[in-house]
Amino acid sequence: MYLVSRSFRHYDWIPARYAFGQHDPDTRFATSDNVSPHLAWGEVPVGTRSFAVLCFDPDVPTRPDDVNQLDREVPETLPRTVFWHWVLVDIPAGARELAEGAGGVGVVAKGRPASAATVGTPGVNDYTGWFAGDPAMAGTYTGYDGPAPPFNDARVHGYHFQVMALDVPTLGLRGAFTGAEARAAMDGHVLGKATLVGLYAINPHARHRHRGA
Repeated sequence: MYLVSRSFRHYDWIPARYAFGQHDPDTRFATSDNVSPHLAWGEVPVGTRSFAVLCFDPDVPTRPDDVNQLDREVPETLPRTVFWHWVLVDIPAGARELAEGAGGVGVVAKGRPASAATVGTPGVNDYTGWFAGDPAMAGTYTGYDGPAPPFNDARVHGYHFQVMALDVPTLGLRGAFTGAEARAAMDGHVLGKATLVGLYAINPHARHRHRGA
């Protein structure tokens, strides 16, 4: 299988249009357009009965101490963990692309409802936990919510978009299921997989260092 996008190229920068957050020269962080990118796939295995699409960032800091602090950077060497940005299952077997904006458009305080999905069955992303203690933003975040790495992170983050071809028409997942739960439900049903990686950083120093590497 292959996975491509008209929104960005493999291992190239993701434009801010597709991010939740972006650099602001005064405040260091501002929300962005948060549009889900276009995705298209092909060379589908025989026997495919549905697809799943996932997006995750494996570069999220494991400790919050230094995150978004004005007086210091998050060290690039800090151990990292996964943050889920998009979990979508039960995409019909005849589908070969998701249009730009199919997973969501704009930053929606408290999260957009699952009923907003135009295709497939969406799970929750990890902004649900991230905003849990914020009265203005706390809620259940479904569909796509894009990159918003710490504005002071020294590392450039890699966002992994994946499409899986499955041998079942539905995974039977309902309600607030997570990326980990979707992966577990797919176990033993994946006929093929393709990955597309985009890069993003809000910290301009991280972007500059990456370009000079």
